[in-house]
Order: sequence, then C-alpha cells, then structure tokens
Amino acid sequence: MPPDSPPAALAAPELPTSPQPGVVALFFAFARMSLAGFGGVLAFARRGIVEQHRWMTADEFNETFALCHFLPGPNIVNLSVVFGSRFRGIPGGIAAFAGLVGPPTVLMTILAALYARYGDIDALRRVLAGVSCGAVGLLLSVVFKMMMPLIKRRDATGFVLLVAVFAAVGLMRLPLQLVLLVAAPISIFIAFVMRRRASA
Repeated sequence: MPPDSPPAALAAPELPTSPQPGVVALFFAFARMSLAGFGGVLAFARRGIVEQHRWMTADEFNETFALCHFLPGPNIVNLSVVFGSRFRGIPGGIAAFAGLVGPPTVLMTILAALYARYGDIDALRRVLAGVSCGAVGLLLSVVFKMMMPLIKRRDATGFVLLVAVFAAVGLMRLPLQLVLLVAAPISIFIAFVMRRRASA
C-alpha cells in the first residue's frame, strides 16, 4: 500500500450516485417522510435520504445529524433545514422545513380535535399504547443502522465515545448540554489527530 494511502478505518465514504434534489423534490420528500413517520421521523428520514434517494451516504447522514444535536430545537427539524440548505441554499432549507412540519401540522390539528372528543374510549388508549411500543422499535432500528458505519470501519474510538456518552446521559443522568460540551471537543480533537496521521 502506498505510504500516502489512508488506513481502512479512515477510508473516504462512497459518494451518493443520485443527483442533487431540487426545491420541489425536497418539499415532497420531507412531506412523505413526515407523514410516514409514526413514532418519529428520524428512521424514515434516514431511509429516504440514504437508502431510497441516495442523496447522502450513511457517514454523511451521521455527521449531519450529529451537527444538528448542537443546534437548538428538535433534531429532525434542524436536519431538514441543514439538509435542504446544503443542496439548494435558503430556498431548499425552507422547502424541506415546510415539507416536514406542514402536512403533519394539518393532520395533527384534525386528530387533536377528534381526540378531545373521543379520547376517553378505552380501545383508543390501547391503540396508542401499541403505537408507543412500535415507536421504541423504530428508534432501536435506526440507532443500529446509524452504528453500521462504525462497525464496518471497526472504529474503536467511536465505540468508546458512544459508550461513554450513553453511560453519562443514560445511566449517570448527567445533563445533555454538559456531556456535549465535553464530548464534542474530544471528538473533534481525536478526528483531527487521526486525519493528521493519515495524511502524514
């Protein structure tokens, strides 16, 4: 292997083969994601962006979603704006955001009115309990898919950071903001050092 070749763990991700989406395509893509996203849109957003449309690789999606964790507001809303702006600037960000929140807002307004009238029905409560179980399953599924790039690269450092953050937030109950303030600089520093070594 030539000396200037990066190691397998830092190999460049495969580039998407699909052309960049237009403003209209962004709106309808995120509208479909939001209307299909029972229990959370993240799983459907990843499937649509990475697997169906192939607008991003799995690594690019993970990196973009990680960036959205550092922005105020819901992560999936941040993702729509960042993603749309990346391809079509401000109009693309607005189109993706409108597609994500517009149709569900209309639908939820109608459902809220129906729930206010019929929410005391026991059968409806059992249905909602079943939907919540499905939402947990969707979340576990997308977490596993987002871990696959780490598994394929055998990125031990990434796994250590993943477990450390999970333990800090999930087990030790430390504030998320504090954990991010510590974990983000460490992650950036490690990535910088590894890239420097790869290019040396």
